[in-house]
Formats: sequence, C-alpha cells, structure tokens
Amino acid sequence: MTRFFVDSWDPAYGASFEASAAGPAAPSSAQVDADAELPAVDWRAIGPRPGVRAPDVVLLVDGVRRIDASVWTAEEDGTSFPGLAASYAAGVVRCDLERGAAHLAGAKVGRGLFTASPSAGDVVAGSVRYPVHRVSGTGELAKLPAAVQGPLTALEVEVSDAARTDDDLLVVDGPLRNRRQLPRTLGYIKTQHSQYLDARLTAVVTGLAPGHRSPVFRLGTAWGGWSWYLRLPVSAGAPWAGIVRMECSADLEITEAVRLADLSLVTLPRFASSPYKDPRAPQNLVPIAGLERLLRSRLGDARLLHRALTAAARTNR
Repeated sequence: MTRFFVDSWDPAYGASFEASAAGPAAPSSAQVDADAELPAVDWRAIGPRPGVRAPDVVLLVDGVRRIDASVWTAEEDGTSFPGLAASYAAGVVRCDLERGAAHLAGAKVGRGLFTASPSAGDVVAGSVRYPVHRVSGTGELAKLPAAVQGPLTALEVEVSDAARTDDDLLVVDGPLRNRRQLPRTLGYIKTQHSQYLDARLTAVVTGLAPGHRSPVFRLGTAWGGWSWYLRLPVSAGAPWAGIVRMECSADLEITEAVRLADLSLVTLPRFASSPYKDPRAPQNLVPIAGLERLLRSRLGDARLLHRALTAAARTNR
C-alpha cells in the first residue's frame, strides 16, 4: 500500500499544502533563481548559524476581514451593480523577547462599501458608517472580496508603523505584497498554494529537519523577492508538515536577505503553536492566533450589523 499522511491541520482550514489539480509536483510558472545563496547543485538544509541571536523586539502583524452583507444598487438607467459591505481590522503584537512579554501594540477597525456603482455613496447603518470604495471594471460580485485587501493592507501598514522601534523585526502574516518598502520586514506564508522549485530542490525542502531552512532563492513574479522555506518544530508527518515560506524585499542585497533568513530561523520557531491548542499548528503562530481572535471580536456582531444594513436599505428606498 502506498504510504499516506494525515495533515495535522483541521480540514475546516484547508491544508498546509494545497496542491493544484495537476498534483503536488505541478510547477509554478514563476521564474526562479535558485543560485542566490548557494549554487542549485549544492542545495542543502541550513541550520542556525553560530552567533546569530533573535532581536529583542519582534512585531507580528495580521489582519482579518468579514463580509457583513451583499448589496445591489438600482441605477437611474435601470442597471444594477453588486456590492459588498465589509468590515476589516488590523493589529500588531509586540513581543519583547528580552523580558519574555507580549502585548497588543495597536489595532484599528475599518469598514467599506465595495462596488463599481457610479452613483453609490457612503452607507450609514445605525451608528456604523461604510465609506464607499469604488472598484474598477464591471465590479463582478465574485471579484469584490479581493477589493477589500487593499484597504486592509493599508491599515496593517498604519498600525505597524506606529509600533516600530529601532532594530526590531516586523513579521507580516501573509505575502508582503506592497509592503516591501518597510525595513526589516518578513512575509510569513503558512499555506503553500504553489510549488516553485523543481523536484530535486523540493526534496531538500520536504527533507528539512525542524529548525532548519532552505537556501535563499529569488522569485521573478510580479510581487517577486527573496524567499526561503523553513520547518517549524513538528512531530513526524506529511512531507510539508510545519513548513512555511518566508519573503523579504527584492530591493535588498543577497547578503541582507541571507541575514534575515538566518534571523527568521532563530526567531520564529519559539512562536510555533501546538496541535492541542490550534487546528493550524504549528504554522499559525501563537501571537497571531491570539491577535486574530481579538480582531474578530472588534469587528462587531455580524447579525446586528446585517440587521442595521437591512434597515438602512429600507429607509433609502
């Protein structure tokens, strides 16, 4: 019988590695330079380097979003446009590793009405306002959730900027996207949707021992940059168990990217979650999990907001 593994993640959250329809070995179309830190022929697992220590302060940033209601407009010419009333929040946890303490350093909530309607305006639902965010194109309903990401990212940048100090390390939950200009910043990707490396290099990644990383490589995508994989503390399991992909800015020199990769290796494993506490262990870092719960609580009661939006729509007819 072919060997099989059970992903440690709760199935409700998908899988830690999400293979394409063509299978886990299906290559990404992104251009990859695997010879950045080490020549591809010499790829091997890299452990913590002597003398590298974690920074005194680590900032972990995350954001959450929720669709409060789907709406439709009625234009004067008889046409109609779909829209989404959404709530979103961003926050940052400050982890003082020297003192062994962590606290919420900042959090903000935003809301918006996302639609391509040329006539839509802000919506006031009780005491809550949804400013209009006009999207380009025809504004198909299926594409509207992606429009929330821009304002959410801006909110994440705003809260993290207010919390930064000299020599800290900022870890963003998810790809860096347009946050690549931020200094000493890492993107933390816990779900692997694409496989960027060939089979031989992928074998180095899936063979990583806990607390080890791959060499740094470069991705030539639109949001390209320096990247590497590391494996968090995890018991034996599926090939991709406990593996996360890290990113840093393409504007950095390779020596600085390697320095950040070494820094991530001595910093992030201490935040790894445990299966009995988190269904997405170990990739869903403990401070991030706590931050997500707090931010969702600040979005407000979804049922009350939906009711307020329904009442606002009735009075606007």
